[in-house]
Amino acid sequence: MKKLLYPIIIGLLAVVLTACGSNDEADKKNDEKETKTTEKETAKATEEQQKQMEEMQKKLDKQKVDEKKTVAIVNDEKISGAEYNTVLSTTQMQMQQFGQDPTTKEGAKQIKEQTLNSLVGQKLLLQAADKKGYTASKAEIEKQLAEIKKQYESEAKFKEAMKQAGLNTKTLNAQIAENIPYTKYVEKEINVEEATDEEIQKYYDKVAEQAKTSGQKVQKLEEMKPQIKEQLEQQKKQEQLVKHVEELKKNAKVDIKI
Repeated sequence: MKKLLYPIIIGLLAVVLTACGSNDEADKKNDEKETKTTEKETAKATEEQQKQMEEMQKKLDKQKVDEKKTVAIVNDEKISGAEYNTVLSTTQMQMQQFGQDPTTKEGAKQIKEQTLNSLVGQKLLLQAADKKGYTASKAEIEKQLAEIKKQYESEAKFKEAMKQAGLNTKTLNAQIAENIPYTKYVEKEINVEEATDEEIQKYYDKVAEQAKTSGQKVQKLEEMKPQIKEQLEQQKKQEQLVKHVEELKKNAKVDIKI
């Protein structure tokens, strides 16, 4: 598994939040440009952009499968087309944010593989979490839902983000209920060593060199150290998670149906 796993709801909403933030920046830039163009030109550009977005969405929708279809079976536990489509939408958005076209033949192949790998990995980790006795209480689910909602300016924007992610209230609550024991399991069972000063220095030197090359101001190591430390440890956690899933796969029965 080269690429893993978006933690079920965290990764999903991170993508949506990033997309919303990017749209806000684009809107600000568009506002500045509108002052220099006529209303007719602006309307034409908006109409063309909307048309392109609609065409892209049609192509993306073609990659979805029947929601009731079984896309994979992991240790006798089925993964539905509905689950596949949700993660698929997330993967498509991530690819677009990195400037890649998910509608090309190669892009579609990569997305399908990555989506299936993500779903199988998630299912294996959830099964492992269940065996260890990790659960999610009603209070924990409600608390995480409230925290997610707080990241949006209004209920309308929250609902729009859910729509973009292919979620409704029922599926969102279900994914939160899965994400909590998943997160508990990863935090407790996947242990990594702290980033060393040497690792932090090496990472900082690389970032500083890139900043100088592009003419950007370089922050002091002391200012960046906490952020670099966290990032390095997250990378280590992700690497260990990939290895852990591969170990779980060795003793698992995985049957891909699409």
